[in-house]
Amino acid sequence: MIAELFKGLAVTMKHIVARKRVTVEYPEVRRKLPPRARWRHVLLRHEDGLERCIGCSLCAGACPAHCILVIAAENREGARYSPGERYAQVYEINELRCIFCGYCQDACPVEAIILRDIIDFSDYSRTAEIYTKDMLLAP
Repeated sequence: MIAELFKGLAVTMKHIVARKRVTVEYPEVRRKLPPRARWRHVLLRHEDGLERCIGCSLCAGACPAHCILVIAAENREGARYSPGERYAQVYEINELRCIFCGYCQDACPVEAIILRDIIDFSDYSRTAEIYTKDMLLAP
């Protein structure tokens, strides 16, 4: 019985002393992301400040997790948000449901939504993880 105890302690000590640590002290130390890493969504703008999104909802249709909500509205003469006839009045992405597949980026005909390598997003409530259009729009 004592021999088995010492065998177990020997195995434990071998792993404690001999193995290299794999724990990363995040956020002080960050691992290098792969070049094709896709994380947080960003809605792009044109150079003149207009939104690229035309409210076509193709990104929502392509999403296998059904985490994108797009409600389109018509552009008016006094209020113009995008160069097309329509714009996305409501654009929401539930980041908790998203599987970061990139299908929304592939489906967008005007390249309005892209996935960037921003990995720093977390919160204490579930409702804060529903990103609205104001949170997604690039400055």
